[in-house]
Amino acid sequence: MFRRREPVPFAFLAEAERFRSNVTPPPRRRASVGEIAGRWLLGLTLVAGLVGALVLGMPALSTQSGTPAQQSQASQGH
Repeated sequence: MFRRREPVPFAFLAEAERFRSNVTPPPRRRASVGEIAGRWLLGLTLVAGLVGALVLGMPALSTQSGTPAQQSQASQGH
């Protein structure tokens, strides 16, 4: 069995099923103003598309209650 001679940058916990790292990750990069505006614009476009589809689809989904329903001759009890 070979043993590593250089230090390993992770501290493993033998009892736990997960490990803790003693190496800190780099700090998160903050989003720029353009990226935030792009995200808002994309979200607004998606919401506007859904609302537009709902507005255009509502006439097709509604039933016309102003016209009387036609009865067939079979239902008149002939």
